[in-house]
Amino acid sequence: MEIKGKVHCFFEQSGTFKKEFIKLGIPAEDYDIQNNFGQTDHVIDLFEQIELAYNMQPSIFDQIKPNMGGANEDLIIAFFPCIYFECLSMIYFNWGCVNYKKMSYDEMTRNIIERAGKRYYFYVLILKLIEVVMRMNIRLIIENPYAIQHYFKQGNFVKNPDFIDKNRMLRGDYFIKPTAYWFFNCHPEHGFTLQNDKKQIAVIGSRKKGIKSARKSPHAGLCSEERSMISPDYARNFICDNILGITQNLQGIQKTLSI
Repeated sequence: MEIKGKVHCFFEQSGTFKKEFIKLGIPAEDYDIQNNFGQTDHVIDLFEQIELAYNMQPSIFDQIKPNMGGANEDLIIAFFPCIYFECLSMIYFNWGCVNYKKMSYDEMTRNIIERAGKRYYFYVLILKLIEVVMRMNIRLIIENPYAIQHYFKQGNFVKNPDFIDKNRMLRGDYFIKPTAYWFFNCHPEHGFTLQNDKKQIAVIGSRKKGIKSARKSPHAGLCSEERSMISPDYARNFICDNILGITQNLQGIQKTLSI
C-alpha cells in the first residue's frame, strides 16, 4: 500500500505507531480523548465524531483525504476499544461469574443487562465507523484482539479479518496476544519480518511454548493500560510487512518479505 498523505491513528495516545510511521517518512498523528502519554495530537471524543459523520454532519472525517487515486490519500488505523468484545468480557454475561458470587439474582441480572447494553453501544459505533469510511471512500484498518471467545469471532461482525497475527512476539512484541486486522477500502500486504532479538529464545518445534522473551515488558494486568501496549519493534515490523509492503535493512532483523 502506498500512503501519499497522512496516517491518522485513532484511539492511540502512546504515539507508538505514529512515531514509527514518521520514522518511515510518513506524516502521522494521534487522536484520543485522553493524553496520558503526552503524545495525543488531537484530544477529541472520537465516538462523538463518528456519530456526527454518520449523521452527515461536519466532523474530523471531513479533514481526512479519501482514496481517490490522487496525490494525498490518507489512512486511518483505529485501535478500537475492545473491553466489551474480548474474551475476558464474556464471563461477565453469566450468573456464574466469580465477581457476582455475593450478589442477588436481581443484582447479577442488572449487571449483565448493563454490560450487554454497553457492548451493543460500542458495537453500533464500530459499525457506524465502517459505514462512514465506506461512504466517504477513506482507507481504514481496524485492530482488535482475536482470542477464541472474542465477540467478533462468533460471526458477529461484518466480515472475517483480512489478517490475523497469531503470535505478535515473532515480530518483536511483548506478548503473544493474537490480534486481528480488518482492512476497508484497502488491502494488506503479506510479508513477514522475524524479529531476531538476542534477548528472545526461540523454542523450535514447540507451538505451545512459542517464544520466550527476556526483554523487559509492561505489566500484564487484567485489562491494564500496560497490557494493551504494543512495542515499537512490532509496530515498525507490522507497518513494513502488512501496510507498506517493504523490506527492512536493520541489524537484528531477518528479512523474509516478498514483494
